[in-house]
Amino acid sequence: MFDSIRKHQRLLQFVLLILIFPAFAFFGIQGYDRFLSDGDGVARVGDSDITRQEFDQARQRQLEQMRQMLGGQVDPAMLDNAGIRAEILEGLVTQRALQLEAGDQRIVVSDDSLRRAILAIPDLVKPDGSFDMERYRALLAAQGRNEAMFEAELRQDLAMQALPGAISQTPIVPDALVERVARLGEQTREVRRRVLAPADFASSVDTSEEALKRYHEQNAAAFETPEQARVEYLVLDPAAIESTIQLNPDEVRAYYEQNKARYATAEQRRASHILITVDEGASDADRKAARDKAQALRDKIAGGADFAELAKTESQDPGSAPSGGDLGYFSASMMVKPFADAAFALKEGEVSQVVETEFGYHVIKLTGIRPGVERPFQTVRAEIEAEIRKQQSAGRFAEAAESFSNLVYEQADTLQPAAERFGLKPQTAEKVRRDGAEGLPPDHPLNQPRLLEALFSADSLANRRNTQAVDVGGGRLVSARILEHSPARRQPFDEVREEVRKQLVASESAQAARKAGEALLADLRSGKTSPEGFDKARTLGRAPSDSVPAQAIEAIFRVDSQKLPGYAGAPMPDGGYAVFEVSRVIEADDKVLAERKPLYKRQLEQAYSQAALGAYVEAVKARRKIVRHEQAIAPTPVER
Repeated sequence: MFDSIRKHQRLLQFVLLILIFPAFAFFGIQGYDRFLSDGDGVARVGDSDITRQEFDQARQRQLEQMRQMLGGQVDPAMLDNAGIRAEILEGLVTQRALQLEAGDQRIVVSDDSLRRAILAIPDLVKPDGSFDMERYRALLAAQGRNEAMFEAELRQDLAMQALPGAISQTPIVPDALVERVARLGEQTREVRRRVLAPADFASSVDTSEEALKRYHEQNAAAFETPEQARVEYLVLDPAAIESTIQLNPDEVRAYYEQNKARYATAEQRRASHILITVDEGASDADRKAARDKAQALRDKIAGGADFAELAKTESQDPGSAPSGGDLGYFSASMMVKPFADAAFALKEGEVSQVVETEFGYHVIKLTGIRPGVERPFQTVRAEIEAEIRKQQSAGRFAEAAESFSNLVYEQADTLQPAAERFGLKPQTAEKVRRDGAEGLPPDHPLNQPRLLEALFSADSLANRRNTQAVDVGGGRLVSARILEHSPARRQPFDEVREEVRKQLVASESAQAARKAGEALLADLRSGKTSPEGFDKARTLGRAPSDSVPAQAIEAIFRVDSQKLPGYAGAPMPDGGYAVFEVSRVIEADDKVLAERKPLYKRQLEQAYSQAALGAYVEAVKARRKIVRHEQAIAPTPVER
């Protein structure tokens, strides 16, 4: 419905929960039908199993969301280590425990609440205000879900939002603590710096033939040409099937006639309202009192009272009351049915009788009408053709996939028959390794572990055969074959002599710079030497920079302010070492503190909330018997 009604206080509280507990945002709530899966279990929470299938889907969903956030530049290997896998499993365990907790508390999500949550998803409402069902289905299909599965997940998600709201309420942070943290955070220090650069020690590095050969031998992996191959591959996806579909113009026209309602701009209305709320579970007496109050306001309006002024002073909808109850333009599908029925039955300027909805009692005034408009066939023809092709290709893809798989298997020494059968063009890639293809994006088929595993199998390497058709995600089937193969090769010393020398000098001079810097720091702290060679004094805050990295800032602010001058040291990004002399501590003035304290207070409140949330989640989990099967989440042979 309208913003103020749609965005309940509980929902706002849960936004904080989402922000400070990323597992929810990364993993989602697993589908109701997956609870019955027979897959091997990776964990058990109470009497509820978490399957390997759920784990794999959560891992894939996290990877896809990271790709979306980072523009597709995500290496799948980032999510393929024991620590990340354990975190994903723990996220699923936490979700399941909270799901069961919501069930134990008999939290029920109404159909209207579910509908409002779906309407709140970005980009699912057309410019004319109607719900975009086709886009909704397309979004779900892209995630491998259907409507029933997603809506069951969302219903569970909403049930979890209704768990005790106290865990996300803003905590009380003592003013004295805020003051202390703000003073420390805004404090600056006056420092001088002396940098011991690797270049200062390069001339002392032993670069004799013997030293170079020893370094080459000890660091053999650094001078190895990795195994790589030139690869030919073929991709079959729904788009390839769509491009082969020829449409009958009469069929396109008939589709338009049968679905005219979809290609029309729905009528929109603008209204203002006065809302008298009623709490869920209110007594009959309370409900009657609320209705009587709404009726009294309706009577005042009928007697000539100004609707907007009454809305400002009497309406209990905090979102619209300040603007005289104005809700803006909306379509019928955006409102709960009783409200929509009343609003769309009014003439412009009319005021409704009292209307009851699940939110309370409304008095509605219609203030504007935008008639619906039908879009002509020619303007939507391309859209209809694309839709028909998509529908037909979905039905044909399964058959095409089977034929594709058979062709690449039966004629295993060439991809050409499959390419000709489906109108595809074989592609080639250079420098493909077992861990991926150089220069290709992370979501490219040749960066998918399952395809790489098949491509570098013994049979594929020895006989240059096609791989089986491999599902690489995104509705894509891929077969590939190796055209040329270069095994890993250690580069002889004579070929890489200059590179060996560069690496040796860089490594040894950086070590020498750090050793000298640490010795200087120790002598300055003990008073054995005087501070010489330092640059001009500067004032530093807690923000790192290229010249003073985070590690150095931390060391500088650990210097005891009661014992100045004091000294600190830290490695530099270029391999050097910097020594800092802290000569003065500068406290922030009261004006700066007054401006900055609200920010520190919010940060502390968030930290307290996070601690409270963590304690709540751990308490919920502690009430359940939880068994984790860590061995079950190890990579499968294909994933390796």
